[in-house]
Amino acid sequence: MINPSTFSFLKDVTQNNNREWFAANKGEYEAAREDVLSFIQSLIPELAKIDPLISAESDPKKSLLRIYRDVRFSNNKDPYKSNFGIWFSAFSKGGNEPGYYLHLQPGNCFLAGGYWMPDTAHLKLIRQEIDYNSSDFLKVIQQKDFASNFQLSTANTLKKAPKGYDPEDPNIAYLRLKSFEVAKVIPDEEFYKPTIVKKLVHSYQMIYPLVAFLRKAIAG
Repeated sequence: MINPSTFSFLKDVTQNNNREWFAANKGEYEAAREDVLSFIQSLIPELAKIDPLISAESDPKKSLLRIYRDVRFSNNKDPYKSNFGIWFSAFSKGGNEPGYYLHLQPGNCFLAGGYWMPDTAHLKLIRQEIDYNSSDFLKVIQQKDFASNFQLSTANTLKKAPKGYDPEDPNIAYLRLKSFEVAKVIPDEEFYKPTIVKKLVHSYQMIYPLVAFLRKAIAG
């Protein structure tokens, strides 16, 4: 479970997003961070049961993303995020591989999984895998439980067929994707219940075949 005080802290950050306030309330940040780390600690062993590449001994700190924003190339100069981002994957911390994500933000909590905006080399390999093994890919996204709960995001899509692919290909909608991820909104109050870990793991279990397919694709 997540302590409601953690969400209260995030609300306060939204209203007081400056270094002076954050420094004066560093204790509240540390308490919220420890609360989230404890939650991650309870989630990792359960996630490891459904994904053999996730170690049950993983350090929770490696899954928790920084609350500090990189403002160098952004018009938004707020120094802090108003959320806690959590990333689970086999190898990386930065998300440059298929994996699972959890977003904790008051009024905007969600879980996600797949591969967000793969680099050019990985994107080429994923499209190739979908092209060569479309039946395996369709089996994943059309599986009953998956299809009734998730749909691949179309937020990042080419306007035309990628180079080398037939615009009339029956799977062209998937080959045009530049990102391969699914997401589900979670009401804030669900995180205050002891059932939340079980619910998250159930969703990640449905997402796992997509993660496995994408891993296989970029493995070459």
